[in-house]
Amino acid sequence: MSSKDPIEELIALAKKARNQAYAPYSRFRVGAALRAASGRVYSGCNVENASYGLSICAERVALFKAACEGERTFTALAVVSETMASPCGACRQVLAEFGLDTKVLVADLEDGREVLTVSDLLPAAFTPASLPRPGPEHQEEDR
Repeated sequence: MSSKDPIEELIALAKKARNQAYAPYSRFRVGAALRAASGRVYSGCNVENASYGLSICAERVALFKAACEGERTFTALAVVSETMASPCGACRQVLAEFGLDTKVLVADLEDGREVLTVSDLLPAAFTPASLPRPGPEHQEEDR
């Protein structure tokens, strides 16, 4: 896609991904498009399961696809649903793992949209920096 506006491009790709959603239970289809710092874009859609806890959100599908390709830094994520639904708590936490400054574009199927950051969505996030760094006292345990 060669859209001049990178935000519009991400939203368009998220809308396209939404069309692939597997949501036979909720009928709530969501699409996501995640731009990595490399410039590559990874899309995802929600995939439900009869065992509801095994369902996965569009945002995590896109991020996990990117991580599997070696991406670790992201600049923007577009999430598109019929009602401008914001990422769930699990998605917010997974996004925080890779950076709090990533822009999150929440959009609907028309012209509704909001631009936030992961930090806006998850203030005081638990991140890798929250973990203690092993010091000399832990070296014995690490062997």
